[in-house]
Amino acid sequence: MAMRGEDIKAMIIEALPDAEVEMIDLAGDNNHWKAIIVSKSFAGINRVKQHQMVYAALKGKMDGADGELHALALETRAP
Repeated sequence: MAMRGEDIKAMIIEALPDAEVEMIDLAGDNNHWKAIIVSKSFAGINRVKQHQMVYAALKGKMDGADGELHALALETRAP
């Protein structure tokens, strides 16, 4: 099952309220996304931990073969 970009963005902003999030549908199928996320919460945190914060915000939507979200490329940074 595919996820809409608006839904992914809302989940990220719920977890990181100050975040600026841009969603890009890489394949036009609502199943392969790229998220560009800028948040003060990422300041001083390495990229792996930044990505873990985003995955946590998705509350298991990418987990396993039955996950709603198939692919999400991340670009994260502090302002």
